[in-house]
Amino acid sequence: MFNRKGFTLIELLIVVVIIGILAAIAIPKFAATKDKAKLASIQTDLRNVITAEEAYFADFATYGDLAALITAGLISVSSGNTGSGAAVASGYTATLSNSSITAGKKSCTVQVGAGAASTLDGKLVCT
Repeated sequence: MFNRKGFTLIELLIVVVIIGILAAIAIPKFAATKDKAKLASIQTDLRNVITAEEAYFADFATYGDLAALITAGLISVSSGNTGSGAAVASGYTATLSNSSITAGKKSCTVQVGAGAASTLDGKLVCT
């Protein structure tokens, strides 16, 4: 008799099916993790906006909008994040979003000072 070593076709097919099932479970979890990371970058950028606004206020005795903060070199927004901000002498509002987030919350806003409700003053609100 010949001594044949190796795997049978059935054994190989079972391994391929098991790998396919594991991939079908893992890929959606990976996509959700990417969205969470993108939302975390939005939140980090907004926290940086809060710090930059205080630095801007220390220099100019007024708050600046997002474009003024970027021009002054106090902040740079992460890749993929876009935003807007409005400011007055006594407060500001900043909103950042990421359009590449596929599910869940896609933008966050922070309000400080003028126009902010007392329960939301300085808190990040994501929608």
